Amino acid sequence: MSGRPTIVEVAAHAGVSIATVSRVLNGKQTRPETAQRVRDAVGVLGYVPDGVGRALKLGRALHVAFAVDDLANPVYTQMMAGVEDGLASRKANLLVSSTGHKEEQLLEFVAGMSDGHADGLIISPLVRTPALIAALQRVPVPVVLIGRVDPEIGLDTVTTDSQRGIDLAFDHLLSTGRRTIAMVGGPVGTAPGRSRRDAYLRACARHEIEPRVVPARAFNVSAGEKAFARLRRGGLPQAVLAANDTLALGILRAALTAGVKVPHDLAVTGIDDIEFARVFSPALTTVSLGAGRRGRLAAGLLLSRMQDRTRPPKVATVAPRLVIRESTAPRGGR
Repeated sequence: MSGRPTIVEVAAHAGVSIATVSRVLNGKQTRPETAQRVRDAVGVLGYVPDGVGRALKLGRALHVAFAVDDLANPVYTQMMAGVEDGLASRKANLLVSSTGHKEEQLLEFVAGMSDGHADGLIISPLVRTPALIAALQRVPVPVVLIGRVDPEIGLDTVTTDSQRGIDLAFDHLLSTGRRTIAMVGGPVGTAPGRSRRDAYLRACARHEIEPRVVPARAFNVSAGEKAFARLRRGGLPQAVLAANDTLALGILRAALTAGVKVPHDLAVTGIDDIEFARVFSPALTTVSLGAGRRGRLAAGLLLSRMQDRTRPPKVATVAPRLVIRESTAPRGGR
C-alpha cells in the first residue's frame, strides 16, 4: 500500500467498486451492509477523503489554514495579506491560527489537520524541529511551509535568504563609516535567531570587527527596549543591527527616551521592512524579505498542489532587498 491510502485501495479492501466507495463517502444511498464494509475499510486503512479535489470540481469555497507563531508580529500580518491575495482566484476562507512558541501546541495543531477542518495548510514556524517536519509530512491535506528547510523533506516551501539580508545591512553600516557594529539577536532557539546571528558573526570575521551580540528573549518591541539597556551599560557601539524590525523599533524608542540621537550617536537597522519601519521617526533602515510576496507564492504553491497531488515538491525563493532610510544616515548627513 502507498504512503497515503487511496480510494482504489479502500475499494479493494472492501471488495466493492470505486464508484460504490464514492457513493458512500458522499452520503448517497447504498445498501447498509455495503456502506458498513466501506466505512470499515476506511477505518482500517486510515483513508482521508480528498475534499480538496471535490471542492475544486464543485466550486465550493476552500478552507485554508494559515498558522504562524505570533500574529502580534506585523510581518505575519503582511504575509497573511499576501496569502489572501494569492487565494483571490479561488473562493477561499482563511482560517488563521497563532500557535505560540511551544512545540507541543504546534504539533497538536498540525495533527488536527487530519480531522478535515481545512483543505490545505500554509505554515510559517519559527522553530522547525524534526518532530514538526515529520508531522507535516503525515498531514493528509496539501501543505506549504514558509521557511528555510532541507529540500529533501518533500514539502512545497517558500524561502528567503535572511543571512544574505544580514550581509546587506552590515555592509551598508560599514559604508556609512561605522566600525563598531553590535547585534541584538533574536531567540537562539528559533531558526531565524540562529541563522541571523551566525551571519552577523561571519560578517564580523570577514571584516575583522570585534563581534558583540546581545541576545533578546523574543522578537518584539519590549525585548528591543531591554536589549538597548544592556547595550548602553556595556558602552554604546556606533551601530546596532537588530535581528528583526520590532526589535529595532524597541531599540529606537529606548534610545530616543534616553536622549541618544539616532543616527548621530547610534545607527540602527532592522530586518523585515514592516509598515511601522517606514512611518517611525526616524524612519528605520531595514532589509525587506518580501513577506507579502512569500505569502502570495505560498498560496500559489498550495493551489497548484491541490490541482496535482503527484507533482514534485517545489521551492520558491524571494531575494532580500536593502531599504535605506533615516536611521543609518552618515553622521555628517543630519
